[in-house]
Amino acid sequence: MSDRKNVVDIPGDDAAPEAMHPVIDLLQALALDINFEFPPYGDDAVKSLGTGFPDETRAAIDAADATLFGAGSKDSTEIVRYLRWGKGTYANVRPARWVPGCNSPLANPQNIDLVILRENLEDLALGIGGDLEELYPLGLSSGRAKSTLQDVGEAFGGGKYAIKMITEGGTERIVRFSFELARKRKAAGKRGKVTCGTKHNLIPHPDGLFLEVSNRIAPDYPDIEYENWIIDDFARRLIAEPQEFDVVVLPSLYGDIFSDAAGGLIGGLGLCPSGCYGEDYAYFEPIHGTAPDIMGQNIINPTATIRTATMMLRHLGYGETADHVDRTIDKVYRDGDRLTPDQGGTASTTQFCEAILERLRE
Repeated sequence: MSDRKNVVDIPGDDAAPEAMHPVIDLLQALALDINFEFPPYGDDAVKSLGTGFPDETRAAIDAADATLFGAGSKDSTEIVRYLRWGKGTYANVRPARWVPGCNSPLANPQNIDLVILRENLEDLALGIGGDLEELYPLGLSSGRAKSTLQDVGEAFGGGKYAIKMITEGGTERIVRFSFELARKRKAAGKRGKVTCGTKHNLIPHPDGLFLEVSNRIAPDYPDIEYENWIIDDFARRLIAEPQEFDVVVLPSLYGDIFSDAAGGLIGGLGLCPSGCYGEDYAYFEPIHGTAPDIMGQNIINPTATIRTATMMLRHLGYGETADHVDRTIDKVYRDGDRLTPDQGGTASTTQFCEAILERLRE
């Protein structure tokens, strides 16, 4: 039986393909036993097949060992929804590590090396909401406002609501994932600490449950440090002392926000990779968006896409190759060789990838 791996590649929208295509060229130059498949998607698929997510693309994802996704908007977002909820990829791992040469705004970014672990399927990410009037028959009231929801809504002419839903089982699996990840990092010489952040003082029901489950699970991992902070205090600490964090586990909305903040600390979202893991599937997508403002200029920073690809390589069993590529990226930044404009350079996307490839061939 062949050990050859199959990866579905969705380059994404706007400027994202400008990062993805040279990264795929780089991966193929590594001569790994990986087949890359490019099924139809997005606007082109809508024009030719009437849908941005054709059945053949879904089938390709189902049959693949992993999916590498650029960044989505418009019609390709249906694919992201399937990769998350359809494939049950509940653990969104978002590393933020500074290396010399990265354009951090901090005076002392040395030793920033943390992972934001975002619960990927619950919380406000579910997108459940609507008109306030839908809730009036429930007779809900606010003890803080000393008024019913209907009275509050009608006093200001109606409004909208969103459901923040957190389950015990969903929380337990993401928290255990965070502790297992901290163990792996500790074995690799990292600190071995988990930090939980919630707004349980203001949102006692869902956030309180997230904290309660985290606190209950922590003693199962006596070899791992554990702490929890109210999310606004965590925000202050992330800015003031980012070097103190190792693995941070957060509900979906906070994880989305603070992984972007962590990216800002090390030099921008163009540096930040991401992997989404489920029980039996994983897909990989940098945390930056599609960057429509620089589309067609060939200046999008491909670092996040390359590091996303190395996360995928580790998942597929190519850990040594992934480490080699990551060390090579570090060297390019240390040398200041052909950096993109967001990092203070003047190089194009493809020129940066060429700098990586040249060193890999040395």
